[in-house]
Amino acid sequence: MSQAPKKVLFLCTGNSCRSQMAEAWVNTIRNKEWQAYSAGIETHGMNPNAVSVMGELGVDMSKHYSKHIEELEAQQ
Repeated sequence: MSQAPKKVLFLCTGNSCRSQMAEAWVNTIRNKEWQAYSAGIETHGMNPNAVSVMGELGVDMSKHYSKHIEELEAQQ
């Protein structure tokens, strides 16, 4: 019987770059063990350079968007 993935939240100021990249990495390379989320205390929109660089590394962030922490209130 497999265990449910552990959850992790990467919280930052604007949720536009580093926290988004961390979420994408975890969900790409450790998706069986972890389920990652990212959010910010503000939303600054996605940094196009972060999306581009991650795409070059084979990690698709094209559907990511800058989320406010309140959007994840229902997450345990």
